[in-house]
Amino acid sequence: MGVTRNILVVDDEEEVRETLQNVLQNMNYKPFVASDGKEALEVIKNNDIDVVLSDLYMPNMDGIELLKRVKSFNNKMVFLMITAHPTIETAVEAIKKGAYDYLTKPFHIEEVRLKINRALEKKGLTSSLKTANGIIWALLVSIPIWLILGIILAKML
Repeated sequence: MGVTRNILVVDDEEEVRETLQNVLQNMNYKPFVASDGKEALEVIKNNDIDVVLSDLYMPNMDGIELLKRVKSFNNKMVFLMITAHPTIETAVEAIKKGAYDYLTKPFHIEEVRLKINRALEKKGLTSSLKTANGIIWALLVSIPIWLILGIILAKML
């Protein structure tokens, strides 16, 4: 299997941290946890973190402040904001500041998996292409585009 990706969960609620930690382990990721922004920055300093899942509202340092600090020294790290009360304003602000996407509480495991996979794909850290898709893509890359268009057009007629 490929390289294990390190994902940091930052949330002041222990239950949320534990739930996401278990979910991420089951998805073959290596989870790290922090209870606030300051702790998160320590984890990030000492580990090679690929994705940060951070709660928006936390004591000491909120998710937006953490996002700004992380982006100031590592623009490549993918950041997903977690919020129990999503509003258009908070979503827009988080995305403007550099968040890739956001997750809403309570979590749907499939949504968590999907958004992390998308985030890793964006970062170029994973390939969503399974073997069959990989073969199709390899063929598409090696066949001239005019030939593909010709085949598609022929099927349409």
